[in-house]
Amino acid sequence: MIEGFFTKKEVESITRPAGKVGTCVTCGLHRTCESPQMKPFGNFKKKILNIGEAPGEAEDRTGKPWQGKVGKLLQKTYSSLGIDLFEDCVNINAVLCRPVDLKGTNRPPSNFEAECCRRSVLRTIEEYCPHKIIILGNTALYSIIGHRCMKDLGTISKWRGFTIPDLDFNAWLCPTFHPSYIERVSEQPDVQAIWKRDLKQAFALGALPKYNEPEIEIIEDLSVLKRIKGPVAIDYETTGLKPHAAGHRVVCAAVADSPDHTYAFLMPETKAERQPFLDLLANPKVGKMAHNMKFEDTWSVVRLRQPVVNWYWDSMQAAHILDNRPGITSLKFQTYVQLGVVDYASEISPYLHAVDNSDGNGLNRVLELLTVPGGTEKLLTYCALDTIYEYRLAMLQQSQILLPFYSWKHYQQ
Repeated sequence: MIEGFFTKKEVESITRPAGKVGTCVTCGLHRTCESPQMKPFGNFKKKILNIGEAPGEAEDRTGKPWQGKVGKLLQKTYSSLGIDLFEDCVNINAVLCRPVDLKGTNRPPSNFEAECCRRSVLRTIEEYCPHKIIILGNTALYSIIGHRCMKDLGTISKWRGFTIPDLDFNAWLCPTFHPSYIERVSEQPDVQAIWKRDLKQAFALGALPKYNEPEIEIIEDLSVLKRIKGPVAIDYETTGLKPHAAGHRVVCAAVADSPDHTYAFLMPETKAERQPFLDLLANPKVGKMAHNMKFEDTWSVVRLRQPVVNWYWDSMQAAHILDNRPGITSLKFQTYVQLGVVDYASEISPYLHAVDNSDGNGLNRVLELLTVPGGTEKLLTYCALDTIYEYRLAMLQQSQILLPFYSWKHYQQ
């Protein structure tokens, strides 16, 4: 069943048994507040949706978001950046009713309370179709991203500053600190400067980037690889993380020769059949890109007996250069925050984990996937998409790293 942007399965809570969806009845916050299920507020002239945490006392009393001390700070900060909080935006919270403790004072909402409100939040996004969604704080982050990127979601500190061209919402997602945190650290001007920079960057965003649908060629005859002249992105799917133990092999590979086109193939059994690919690896005129290239490099040397010549871009290392926060350099995370693709690996991931990986040489279940109906095509498609996204990431990163460098060199001359 489709409900708005998502199927019922997609809006189910990962943390609830049997995928049960929370409701107002199971939450119960509406019974103790003055303004239950607070409605969106604002004239939305610039198509900006702000998602906060939950109503406080002033908001609950007036029935409108951002009415208290923290709201005044947000209004003032937006105004300094040329945005009227209530004229240019529409405002909601991840939790629509005021959460209070046993003494009747404000308390942070729980993740379960955010889950119960999630469907209402998603309906608001569908109704308004915002161009930019400002995610303010941890609860809003959990509401909008937590059910889609639950594994290692982390806190707002991990996500703030990214401008995500989210394909599900067809909008920019811009996570940053909640103004209540900024108010608490008012004597730390560096944090306030970061927050204001995040918001300024979000408000300056233009149209969402457009990409062509990836063209995936699944091939058996590798001789077509001889045509490749320019740089390529390479990815392997293998039987484990390390190639040294007995029984390991490169199961399949993909080679993207542009941001939109890639070849994918099962690795041939004989050296003669895979020779065109080995020649490509050895060709010094063809630059090679990968995400964590030491993986493909090691497997090429140990299992294919062919060193890779002319590695020239590692999108994982480039991600670390651009932003050295922990936990953000994986291909799946970068593909989401830079390209807006939430998930293309969930069907494949269970087969890629080693059964016994105590020393890193354990075998995974990828060969089992080849025996499942449609499994081979799914594996090849997954590998192919890795290369497409690696290529696109590399192009973005080079524009961020190399172009400023060349501009500086020109200035020096």
